[in-house]
Amino acid sequence: MKIKPKIFDELRSALYSFGDKYLVGEELNRSKLCDSLRNYDESLLEKLFQLDFIKQHFIKEVAGQKLFQIEQLEEAILYNDYWDTSYTKYENRIGLASKGKFLEDSQDVVLDFPFKDGVLTASMTKEDNEEGYDDGFLNEVIEKDEIDRLFDKKIFVNSKRYDENGESAVTEFDEDKDNLIIKGNNLLALHSIKEKYAEKVKVIYIDPPYNTGSDSFAYNDKFNQSTWLTFMKNRLEIAREMLTEDGSIFVQIDSFQESYLKVLMDSIFGRENFRNKITWKRRGGSANPSNQLNNVAEWILWYVKDNTQMDYSPVYSLNDDNTQKYIKERFVNIDENGRKYMKSPIQSPNYRENLIYDYKGYKTPKKGYSVSRNVMEKWDKEGRLAFPDSKEKNINRKIFLDEYKGQPINSLWTDIYVINPMSNERVDFSSGQKPEALIKRIINMVSQEDELVLDFFMGSATTQTVAMKMNRRFIGIEQMDYINEVSVPRLQKVIAGEQGGISKEVNWQGGGSFVYTELMPKNMGYLQDIIHSKTLDELKVVYNRMLEGTDTMKPADISFRADLDKIDWLEGFNENKRLLIKLLDKNGLYYNYSEIDDANVRELISDEDYRFNKQFYKGGE
Repeated sequence: MKIKPKIFDELRSALYSFGDKYLVGEELNRSKLCDSLRNYDESLLEKLFQLDFIKQHFIKEVAGQKLFQIEQLEEAILYNDYWDTSYTKYENRIGLASKGKFLEDSQDVVLDFPFKDGVLTASMTKEDNEEGYDDGFLNEVIEKDEIDRLFDKKIFVNSKRYDENGESAVTEFDEDKDNLIIKGNNLLALHSIKEKYAEKVKVIYIDPPYNTGSDSFAYNDKFNQSTWLTFMKNRLEIAREMLTEDGSIFVQIDSFQESYLKVLMDSIFGRENFRNKITWKRRGGSANPSNQLNNVAEWILWYVKDNTQMDYSPVYSLNDDNTQKYIKERFVNIDENGRKYMKSPIQSPNYRENLIYDYKGYKTPKKGYSVSRNVMEKWDKEGRLAFPDSKEKNINRKIFLDEYKGQPINSLWTDIYVINPMSNERVDFSSGQKPEALIKRIINMVSQEDELVLDFFMGSATTQTVAMKMNRRFIGIEQMDYINEVSVPRLQKVIAGEQGGISKEVNWQGGGSFVYTELMPKNMGYLQDIIHSKTLDELKVVYNRMLEGTDTMKPADISFRADLDKIDWLEGFNENKRLLIKLLDKNGLYYNYSEIDDANVRELISDEDYRFNKQFYKGGE
């Protein structure tokens, strides 16, 4: 029996006047009370100073001055389950502590890292890094008006619709019906569509760069980790805004960054909204240095936006080939009423003395039954027990076919997922491509038909492919040029009825459509030209275009800090390549929608794209 200290009776009596601010029923809201103490809430302190108990135990007189020992009071509130005479106040809790306080009780303990409040805007691709673009990712200007401009809605160009009739022009878009594919920086694309899709996305799955040194984050080690964390933080924060209240996000990661990502996601989505760390065991493994074990698994962190609102119910499969085979093999018995049933063992796997009992003289299992005598008698009365032909054999339970829902798909997926080595789905793991079966399980677990799926690290379009085959709506975002070489052609094949991946399992016959569009490049176009330049002469050509513009591109936005007179071409190719990248204003990578009616910008946009933008952002004019 626990006896709470007198302080709690005193505090409850004093705090009733605050209503439910500090009380949950008859219990103190300890964390809320401690927050107010730390903030020196005047109304709270005035009430506490009236208590003789507080005056006696927590106000100390020093040199004629009275000092309120707020830390001691906070400690007494947080750690109430101990006697003053006990040797330890930690007898009921386990956790990290600093200076006598658990870290989870402190509102000041957070994951901090350099540039945490910065913005990573550039492409973060391996191609860019290999070409020397290794120090231009952080948004250099932090002032609010610059960030507002950076995150403002962007102009869309090259918009088109793909369906079973091929490619066609598009001027209208319905977010409640149309699927959307965007080429461009994923952070800026997300901010462009956030108003239209706020709280409308049911499932987010992403497979971001892992920051292992072999992908796009091979920077100076001093900044490597903080750069990656800033990159992820920027994107996860906007992703959360797009989730429905009952929505889920799944982030795939490897062992190098999983722990950091978990803490970061705890801070963004809330620790209470973490559901599972799913272990995905791949076939084979990735090569490691000789002093490390071979990696054969990755992890998928699953969070929900609000665990009290999440929509999660078992999904049963009754008509697929595996279930029908299971039924044919197991439901082979017929009772006196002509009902088919299968026998299900009711023997306990673990010895429990209260489950060792005799029932009608039949042999008691070695470790007893898995149910109590009362349950056994209930099943017996309902005709749900299958008695053997010998007293030396065990009783079984009848599972009737006419009551059988099928295999519970969700509950069969534990937090360890193993790729079936007998699967006919071929997956190129060296390129990072994930099997359709994995994405199918994720989407199926937490969404229904017609709900919206988002993947803003689209890659080869596996997520969008599966979503289309499962009759979900989707959004995909990808910056790399292979979106037009791999991703879009793959989705065209899906529309045509391709039979790879999960097609046969879901009886995919083709159909569907999606709208493709691109963020209109401004400085991004010049940035890519600089990155892909191979010689000093090519750099000079790009530099002249940056100053003068072309028929299809306006002059570049140059950073106001730049002193163009200081450019010295004798410095050589690498130095000047790096310098030109620094000259570009990273807040102007793409044209903002607010510029669409500017005469100099309007002439660069087709009439179809102009109408598409107006309808997309304003619902038509």
